[in-house]
Amino acid sequence: MRHLMNPLDFTTAELEDLFDLANDIEANMPKYAHACAGKKMATCFYEPSTRTRLSFEAAMLNLGGSVLGFADASNSSAAKGESVSDTIRVISCYADICAMRHPKEGAPMVAAEKSSIPVINAGDGGHQHPTQTLTDLLTIRSLKGHLDHLTIGLCGDLKFGRTVHSLINALSRYEGMRFIFISPDELRIPDYITEMLKDKNIPYEEVIRLEDKMPELDILYMTRVQKERFFNEEDYIRLKDFYVLNKKKMKLAPQDMLVLHPLPRVNEISVDVDDDPRAVYFKQAQYGVYVRMALILTLLDIHVD
Repeated sequence: MRHLMNPLDFTTAELEDLFDLANDIEANMPKYAHACAGKKMATCFYEPSTRTRLSFEAAMLNLGGSVLGFADASNSSAAKGESVSDTIRVISCYADICAMRHPKEGAPMVAAEKSSIPVINAGDGGHQHPTQTLTDLLTIRSLKGHLDHLTIGLCGDLKFGRTVHSLINALSRYEGMRFIFISPDELRIPDYITEMLKDKNIPYEEVIRLEDKMPELDILYMTRVQKERFFNEEDYIRLKDFYVLNKKKMKLAPQDMLVLHPLPRVNEISVDVDDDPRAVYFKQAQYGVYVRMALILTLLDIHVD
């Protein structure tokens, strides 16, 4: 039995197989319509979510399976003080696979250690968000054709952004990568990330102005400033509109640059960018369903001929 806690749980070769399967699902949806008939997925979300929870549920329903679970800790026995360990033991009696989001770092790992079914980390605090990373990688590979020799700009909340941390770790395994970190000083990338890049001799820059680096980018990964990660409202208000990507800034970018965003968006991408063919964040959300379908099949060891 296998779990997914971290994007690095899969080798790059295994990721290629997963993405090949996701692309086949995209091209042949009817072929997979009954692959998980009779199987149940539990979605245990101790923290609010729209895209992640619904894309997991859509993925399982697309495969002919069914879903159960909760969308808020207050609607579960966690409100009575039940531990994650006990919850997953009970859920293992009801479901075949579980996707868990939790505000506490490491909670899905604790669940995986006690579970008798595969557990997928659907986000744990500011730590990891592996299925978003798989979505990001599939989007880049599908639209760029490869995952190596790219210059990636990551902009916004690089301190608390778990999607950012997961993506950098995952992309650092590919050749010819270069990272440009664009953030205010208060939200700069954590030292453990830059130390990792130094150890691997992967070039990176830290800058404050987005405009200066737009012409160099293959990918621009925008993020929102996350109110829920701040300890005080003043800091959030001061930083929330620090970066706004608009049509004027897009004119500085190469014609084949892609703009990704894990969503939800607040103000950091102007709606006038949505019609630009380089803006692929809604397409990215669709790829999230395909990659989660592929992941469910892989963890349940279901093969479709």
